[in-house]
Amino acid sequence: MSALTPELTVHAIDLPGFGSSAKPARAGYDAPYFARAVCAYLEAAGIERAHLVGNSMGGRVAVELALSEPHRVASLSLLSPALAFRRHRALVPLVRLLRPELASIPHAMRAALVRQQLWAMFARPDRLDPAIADVVADEFCRTYRSRAARVAFFAALRNIYLDAPWGARGFWTRLAELEPPALFVWGDSDRFVPAAFARHVATALPDADQVILRDCGHVPQVELAAETNRLLRGHIEATTRLGAGRSSGAAGLARSA
Repeated sequence: MSALTPELTVHAIDLPGFGSSAKPARAGYDAPYFARAVCAYLEAAGIERAHLVGNSMGGRVAVELALSEPHRVASLSLLSPALAFRRHRALVPLVRLLRPELASIPHAMRAALVRQQLWAMFARPDRLDPAIADVVADEFCRTYRSRAARVAFFAALRNIYLDAPWGARGFWTRLAELEPPALFVWGDSDRFVPAAFARHVATALPDADQVILRDCGHVPQVELAAETNRLLRGHIEATTRLGAGRSSGAAGLARSA
């Protein structure tokens, strides 16, 4: 955020179910639900069009908003976006049966496990100050004590896996319809969203810009911040020049998730 604010107005959104936002018990917590929430935020903030930047699930939400409301999106910058799984779908019937409401049963989350998963997001964990990892783990565990937060967390995870890849409304079928200019940034050492997704994106969107960062994991905006911010600024500036003849005024920048 600090790297982009000199030139842009940055809106960092806590999606429903996360952070300080409301955590409604019966919310869908899937990509269409989150996309509607981001659109409602744009409406409330008086933002007509925005450059969307999303990491992981936030990238999937940004794509959904661009597919459903393309006129609201000036550009997409997608950092290791959690796109619909094309393989390893044998567990879909079982996952459908595992209702996220089961997470309402009181149980603790160990900070050591959270730190372990956090380190796994990095190609080189030494790039993150261990003190920051402790803060992240403690905050996650504090939030996890909330029944509503646990249900929202597991519902969102479940829906990432259940995201349908094929069919008339399948993600990869719809992705070919994406209109706003998109930049995809992948990490070559990402254990969560492999950079191999890039070849599938290239098939669906041959004109999209794609960059694979070497020695980088799942959070390029943290692990290789300078390089990622350079890519973001370049993409936003290029698309702003491209759209200058089509609309007046500067678009805001929203970071979803």
